[in-house]
Amino acid sequence: MRYVDEFRNRKLVEQVAGKIREIIPIYPINIMEVCGTHTQSFYRFGLDKLIPPQLRLISGPGCPVCVSAQGYIDEAIALCGHKEVILATFGDMLRVPGNKSSLEKERAKSGNIQVVYSPLDTLRIAKNNPDKKIVFLAVGFETTAPTIALSILKAKEERVKNLFFLTSLKLIPPAMKILLEDEKVCLQGFLCPGHVSAIIGTKAYAGISKRYRIGCCVAGFEPLDILEGLYLLVRQIIKKHPCVENQYSRVVTNSGNRRAQEIIKDVFAPDNVSWRGLGVIPASGLRIRKRFAIFDARKQFSLKTTPGKLDAIQKKCKCGSVLKGILRPDQCPLFRKACTPDNPYGPCMVSIEGACNAYYKYH
Repeated sequence: MRYVDEFRNRKLVEQVAGKIREIIPIYPINIMEVCGTHTQSFYRFGLDKLIPPQLRLISGPGCPVCVSAQGYIDEAIALCGHKEVILATFGDMLRVPGNKSSLEKERAKSGNIQVVYSPLDTLRIAKNNPDKKIVFLAVGFETTAPTIALSILKAKEERVKNLFFLTSLKLIPPAMKILLEDEKVCLQGFLCPGHVSAIIGTKAYAGISKRYRIGCCVAGFEPLDILEGLYLLVRQIIKKHPCVENQYSRVVTNSGNRRAQEIIKDVFAPDNVSWRGLGVIPASGLRIRKRFAIFDARKQFSLKTTPGKLDAIQKKCKCGSVLKGILRPDQCPLFRKACTPDNPYGPCMVSIEGACNAYYKYH
């Protein structure tokens, strides 16, 4: 099937949902969809109303904006205080709250923040503003890491000396392992992200499935994709044969995009990084290698941030527990009350890939 409409065909969707209902056992099954796009699609298309109640789909830490540590936002805000700096960022980072402010509020004060749609846009901004220092907020998972790496390579090739990158790049498989080692998290399967898997391949999950005896299935983002992925996972659980399956074979291969992997390895090195809600996870992020240090914002600027005190309402935000799948968004005391998309208190409500945002819009 080549066209999107076929993956939204109501009869086919109902057929697969019927197959799930036929084989589902009476005991509860918890499956985590790691990707925020899965979360949005699941509720947007009302798939939660098609699956039996004992099959619970849990949102995970698959939104790069949501898992960006509060300290990273504070670093970005600190850069706004440099008059010679133009901050370039993806739009969904603007409203993520730091300890004391947000980029949206800082932009209203200084106007030195520009929204871009691609890391390569920063090259144009740097060339057009030779008297300024351009800092790009390099946020994302394995999906965006290759284009950010290419931007750094391009900047070096063209000898652009006023472009820097403040990185918050994270890797999905290490986070999946940490979740499985948390006693509070109860999972029987992972619906693995399609976009990330297009880069790293299905082989990246083989060790997780084998070590933790848990099923993994890479799935696309249309209704039929998601339901087929869930069906394959439920079948694994019933047969007690956890493995890695690939529903998204029209895009994802076993080995992934090797050229993209080479580019990432050339520019970045593994690093221990902090995830909002999960803490510091060893080798779960990417840092710029030493030979590209001239593009590393942390090495070029003296960023000193001091932890601010959260107000009484912010302390009640449960984004960390939502990202781990311990709580549903509607179990947060701020949800739909103090915290809404127009007035977000946590990143899970800010980003369109956030679980709270999806719950608010569609649930």
